[in-house]
Amino acid sequence: MKIDHRYVATNGVHLHVVEAGDQNGPLVILLHGFPEFWYGWRRQIPFLAERGFWVWAPDQRGYNLSDKPREVAAYNVDVLAADVAGLIRASGRSRAVLVGHDWGAMVAWWTAICYPELLSHLIVSNVPHSAVMRQALRDSWRQRLKSWYIAFFQLPYLPELLLRRGNWQAMAGALQRSSQPGTFSATELEEYRRAWSRPWALTGMINWYRAVARYRPARRPSLRVTPPTLIIWGAQDAFLEVEMASRSLDWCDNGRLALFDDATHWVQHEKAAEVNEMIARFAGVNHD
Repeated sequence: MKIDHRYVATNGVHLHVVEAGDQNGPLVILLHGFPEFWYGWRRQIPFLAERGFWVWAPDQRGYNLSDKPREVAAYNVDVLAADVAGLIRASGRSRAVLVGHDWGAMVAWWTAICYPELLSHLIVSNVPHSAVMRQALRDSWRQRLKSWYIAFFQLPYLPELLLRRGNWQAMAGALQRSSQPGTFSATELEEYRRAWSRPWALTGMINWYRAVARYRPARRPSLRVTPPTLIIWGAQDAFLEVEMASRSLDWCDNGRLALFDDATHWVQHEKAAEVNEMIARFAGVNHD
């Protein structure tokens, strides 16, 4: 499978984008979360490309090879969604299939709310609709306990200092402890360490959490999600309560839920074959 690397100008930054597949096929954009980068979609990119999609997997701002603005305000969710809108427009397409996991799912949800005309389909994994997340953080002590790290990331300097220690032991260990055994191999973790080690990358990554605590997104007339939406969820998520998946459907005009009882937060890694098929089928590409 041929994979190309390019830089795309969008919303005042340059994002590194991995590209594969048929440029005449439907555009699908894969948005990674924390602490991944485009490589988090390594199990999806070749599958989707071989089935007729034109696949773009960007490093989102602050990550790996993409630009890393220094100010925290540059990472608020309005800006992040505008990055995605700019990518779609830069592709020359009028619409795209948008897929997001973790923080990438949060950006995907917000892009669907702010720019519904740019999406043909929305697929999100293991992050709920923003209204559901806010309610859970307000009302659920269990969710507040699971989200303790958000408060930790508000501290200046200390998170960066601790996460770099011992060759990124805390970061690599968190991936391994929160996933099924064998999900992240030693070779794969070296790829992550390389991305985390790039200048200003860790601060850029953490600034997503700092921004969400400091900056409210612009008010929208409606938080309804109008594009057809598929929510994929690993029920054994160590960070998010599973009930938020079904509650997110209440915000979708046309939504469905695929729940994997034995998968974790990292469902696109652990259930790659099933997730790949779901993405291709939901987006309407005939690959039989």
